[in-house]
Amino acid sequence: MNRALPLLAALASGLPLCAQGSTSPAYTAASIVNSASSTSGALAPNTIGTIYGTNLAFDTTSGLPGDGIGLPVQLAGVHVYLGGLAAGLYYVSPRQINFLIPAGLRPGAVDCFVARDGTAGPHASITINPIGPALFESQPGLISSIHADGSAITKSHPAKPGETVVMYGTGWGQTTPPAVDGETTSIPAPLVDLTVFQVFVNGASLPSTSVLYAGLTPGWPGLYQVNFRLPKSVTPNPEIRVAIEGQSSAAKLSLPVQ
Repeated sequence: MNRALPLLAALASGLPLCAQGSTSPAYTAASIVNSASSTSGALAPNTIGTIYGTNLAFDTTSGLPGDGIGLPVQLAGVHVYLGGLAAGLYYVSPRQINFLIPAGLRPGAVDCFVARDGTAGPHASITINPIGPALFESQPGLISSIHADGSAITKSHPAKPGETVVMYGTGWGQTTPPAVDGETTSIPAPLVDLTVFQVFVNGASLPSTSVLYAGLTPGWPGLYQVNFRLPKSVTPNPEIRVAIEGQSSAAKLSLPVQ
């Protein structure tokens, strides 16, 4: 199984937040969000974001990174600009755009707008934070995750206590080597400071020896993963969060475990 399939499925879902208006692209600052958490307060460099709106594109198409090449910055005549930088694009459609916040963008207030075939949408001021930890969902309330063999963890194919699993997210911060705009890498890139990264299972922090890797997913810009061992005593379907420097992913997300 393609290890990024949970991401692609997650990015293709969502509901528009803007009402139908003119033929120009329409959206608001509040409808520009972290793709995993769907919140505007979790936008950070090298984070996969989503713009919900109307008239964002005339066609629906997806962009995939190439070998050593980052995401395309133009799909179906659509560009997204943040702080004057062109963002890589994962997906565009009339009501949704999935894009990559440039890794080199500095935290703070940033101007963001969509350009479609020469027609610009409104300029929206968004806040870029240093980190915005979030976990992707395979379906509402269930964390996007896989077994060690690459198969998806689902209610019908759950993980087992003591098993090593992989969860996916975005907004987890800087890595070594650092992400470079316009490039993708096939090598692991762990978080710069793993001492501030935690995995919580039912509210209890796992020991560092149970976290085998936390960093970027090779070949997929902006996608992070954590490989960790579940406790042997874990209860069924535990709530799991990741936390970095005191900032946590959303509550009430569970991992199918039986």
